[in-house]
Amino acid sequence: MAGYLFVALAVLVAVAGWRVRHRLRHLTRSGVTDEIVHQIETLGHVDAEDVEPVDMERVQAEEDEFWAQSWDEAEEDW
Repeated sequence: MAGYLFVALAVLVAVAGWRVRHRLRHLTRSGVTDEIVHQIETLGHVDAEDVEPVDMERVQAEEDEFWAQSWDEAEEDW
């Protein structure tokens, strides 16, 4: 019985290790790479073609809408 438990735990550890390794490998492909870090260090920014520019007018409108909301005072329970 103990042998089956050991095998089951070993399989669980192997699968968990594979998933973590797979997830980390995926993050490095789609995340920040050494090339991007070097570009940031030398140029101070990242040149990317598929990045949409920020619509500052939309940002300002949403911020204004947020601050225009009425805020209820917190109730004090004594």
